Formats: sequence, structure tokens, C-alpha cells
Amino acid sequence: MAFAAIPDPIPAPGTGELVGVDRGVAVSVALSTGDLLTAPGLRETERARLARLLRRLARARRGSKRRARIKAAIARLKARETDRRNDWIEKTSTSLARRFDVIGVEDLNIAGMTRSARGTVEAPGRRVAQKAGLNRGILAAGWGGLVRRLEDKAPGRVIKIDPRNTSRTSSTCGHVAGESRKSRAVFSCVACGFRVNADVNAAMNIRDTAAGHAVAARRGSPLGGPANREPQHDLPLTG
Repeated sequence: MAFAAIPDPIPAPGTGELVGVDRGVAVSVALSTGDLLTAPGLRETERARLARLLRRLARARRGSKRRARIKAAIARLKARETDRRNDWIEKTSTSLARRFDVIGVEDLNIAGMTRSARGTVEAPGRRVAQKAGLNRGILAAGWGGLVRRLEDKAPGRVIKIDPRNTSRTSSTCGHVAGESRKSRAVFSCVACGFRVNADVNAAMNIRDTAAGHAVAARRGSPLGGPANREPQHDLPLTG
């Protein structure tokens, strides 16, 4: 799939706006604005076809023409999925670079997170099936590719922050409690009662931490605008 040419880098919009970006598996990207974005993958019919092909591959004789045809069909489906994900990464990173002066993201060790689930003979992996599933989800969500393209298109405007407690902290009152994360999708602060999508809450914490870093950086070299411009702190209304 051919991608449209994108100007690189993209100038800051000059509005002073800052956004927090939380990356996940069920929801690829949650923004502090309340937007939830999901990287496209294979359609349901395509996933069913891939499952059938994988079963046929397991039964096919090694070295046979039939096995080669099945492998080629699997490769075409996986290439289609990759093309869709890359197209989404390009469009999403361009949109963020054009809309926001400063973009806060978690500083994640993706290579370490997606290391082989099986481990080694000396140190075998634990919960291999679950870890392998998470690895596939991380790769399918385009975590690494999105941040790389953001850094290409918004150089000096992407701030990486420590991810600790971003999902357990209330973005309204700052109370930290694991009990506030009611489920994968719901955050409800046990201290102040603030209730919002859990990933959006994490993105809001990322935004606020990045805002502090941006203010400190502007005392030295500007991040996308005049030194006296403060990032916005308006909280989105979400249900």
C-alpha cells in the first residue's frame, strides 16, 4: 500500500495545546481529550480465513507445493494487516503533530516488554500463552511505530514520562490507589469519586506530567512556541 507524502517535520500549530497519549491493547491510543483510537487489523472474515490457513499449514507436508501456497496466502493476509496498521500510524501521528504543540507519551521499554515469552532453557518463561498474546497485542497496536513517527514529525515536541502510577492516580485529585481502577475500561477514584474511562484518565495524568516538563524546558529552550506560553490544563468532560 502506498502512503501519501507527509511533510516531515510538521510545524507546531502555535496554539499552546498539549495532549497526553496512553497506549493500550484493547484501545490502541487514548488521548487526554477523551478520544479513543484503535489501529485497524484484519476484518472478522479475514481473521477466520487466517485461522483456517494456519490449521491447514499445520497439516501440510513440509516441502510440498500445497504448503508453499498456504504460506504465501498467510503472508498476504499478514502484509495486508501491516499495511493497514502503518497507514493508521501515519495518519494518527500526522493529526497529533498538527493539532498539538506538545505531545506527552509514556517512556516504555517496548523491546523488553515484547521479549520472547518462552524465555531460555536455563530460565524458561512463565504464563507463556498470556505473554505471547500480550506481545501480539502490543505489536498490533503499533506502540513503537506511532511514537517513532511522532518524533519524526514533531521533533523536540514529544515528551516521554515515567509511566509509573499513571493508571492508578486520579487525574482530578491526585489520589493513588489500585482500587480506583475498577476494570480495564473504568476508573473511579475511591477518594473523590471522579469517574472516567481508565485509559483517558491515564492519558490525562501523562498530559499533566508532561506539562510540568514542558514548562521546565521552556525556561531553557522553547518547546514549540514562545517561552512565556503555558500548556493548557482544561479537563475534558467524559462519561
